[in-house]
Amino acid sequence: MSAEIHRLSEMTPNQSGDLFAVLASKEESQTKDGKPYYRVAFRDAKRKATSMIWSDHGHFPDCSKNWQVGTFYKLRGKFTENSYGPQIDIEQIRPVEEADAEQGFSADDFFETSRYDREEMFDELLGIAQEHITEEPLQRLVVELLTEHADTIKHHAAASRNHHAFMGGYLEHTLSVTRTAVFFAEKYSSYYTRMKPPISKSLVVAGAIVHDIGKVEELQFKPEGWEYTPRGRLVGHIFIGRDMVLNKAATISDINPETVLRLEHIVISHQGIPEWGSPVPPSTPEALLVHYADDLDAKFHELAAQLETDTPPATEFTDYRNPLRRRIFRGLQADSSTDSPSN
Repeated sequence: MSAEIHRLSEMTPNQSGDLFAVLASKEESQTKDGKPYYRVAFRDAKRKATSMIWSDHGHFPDCSKNWQVGTFYKLRGKFTENSYGPQIDIEQIRPVEEADAEQGFSADDFFETSRYDREEMFDELLGIAQEHITEEPLQRLVVELLTEHADTIKHHAAASRNHHAFMGGYLEHTLSVTRTAVFFAEKYSSYYTRMKPPISKSLVVAGAIVHDIGKVEELQFKPEGWEYTPRGRLVGHIFIGRDMVLNKAATISDINPETVLRLEHIVISHQGIPEWGSPVPPSTPEALLVHYADDLDAKFHELAAQLETDTPPATEFTDYRNPLRRRIFRGLQADSSTDSPSN
């Protein structure tokens, strides 16, 4: 296995070659005839491909006894696609060895990560909290939540799929929402100067920063990707986050009870409607601004992802099978038949 190394995510249908991949899942089952088989999935940072290991397959004994989820392997195989999705037909396989680093193997390549520096993003988010949350006890609540969970915040995804579902995605999304929230708070407080009470910029910024804080306990990383923790699946990040905010507020003796109530409302209403997960709709100015800042950032990321492919097909619209469930317009395509006039 010394041929050129390919990336699984870059292989084209019917292409054969050597590649590195991590075993993401291994499921044992039986055929209708009672014969055992394994459905395994290998992945890199951007693609997962399935392989069926039947009982008469040469690799069946090795798969059954030795293949471990989370282990890196070097494969030789053929990449295909069918109605069940990406597939890899395995010819040869072995665990990655130390010497494979000379051929470019690096474990870091198997985890999709934010395009931005996570330390810089965290420092900026902390700086926004310290600059724009002028209600000191509220600032203390937010800063303490950030610093106590700093390592997780820098590592975590924002979701298990669809938007910002990669390492650092939580931080990237939260910082983006907070930047937008600062703009919204400043814009609308200057527009609507007779509101009573006036818009609280401190609350808008605090709510934007902690609106998804429950996700640090809702999600966990596994070789097959980001998954829900038991508490995340049974309770959900909205109520986990509300509990985190209330528990922290209980340690801050001088915080205004109404401020806590309004921040709690932002957290539980930020997804807008019950169909999206919130038990109540945004019913304060601050909650409304955070909801739309959050919704805009998530949806724009989903749209942008459809237009960021390296080699977009020569079509005017994307496929409708995307999180937004709509065809995104790429642009008018030139008609090759009119490129040159006929003589």
